[in-house]
Amino acid sequence: MTTLNTLVKHCLSLTLILLSSSVLAENPIVKLETSEGDITVVLFADKSPKTVENFLAHVDEGFYANTIFHRIIDNFMVQGGGFDVDLKQKKTERKVINESKNRVHNDRGTLAMARTSDPDSAGSQFFINQRNNPRLDWTPFKPGYTVFGEVITGMRIVDFMASTPTGNAVGMTDKGQMPLQNVPLDPIVLLRVTRVSP
Repeated sequence: MTTLNTLVKHCLSLTLILLSSSVLAENPIVKLETSEGDITVVLFADKSPKTVENFLAHVDEGFYANTIFHRIIDNFMVQGGGFDVDLKQKKTERKVINESKNRVHNDRGTLAMARTSDPDSAGSQFFINQRNNPRLDWTPFKPGYTVFGEVITGMRIVDFMASTPTGNAVGMTDKGQMPLQNVPLDPIVLLRVTRVSP
């Protein structure tokens, strides 16, 4: 009986491994090359299809090349994808509907879309959660921030980025000057984002 139980446990473990591999195989993987090191991310196309489609469209256009992580709060998150190295906001015409009801939580190491108070205003900016941030999740009383990926390798890079000194700065948008807070004093550059697979 013990041998049968052990065999059943091994079969269940193997099934779970195969299912996990299958999910990873179906979901795209991208590499964020930063001035501090590389971060590899799996995108949840199965959970946040519209958001992943939007993000990959920006990736394929080379939109993220030489942008900066312009908002960093230690023990919270690092945000980028919207400003170039001169703190000039990059314009994108793409917006994506909010998919935060996907039951994927803003846990440490996950990527989520940044947005304004309008739930469907996410464009190109994203953030990496440095800690578990359940208050950013969807609830029946408020829309959340759509989680669409997770760091596979490189969280030590995220943690290092989060420890950088920050201050206030002035950014430029197509509508004029914009005050920015929590801006790294020494720029942290997102050199490029590329597909690893598929």
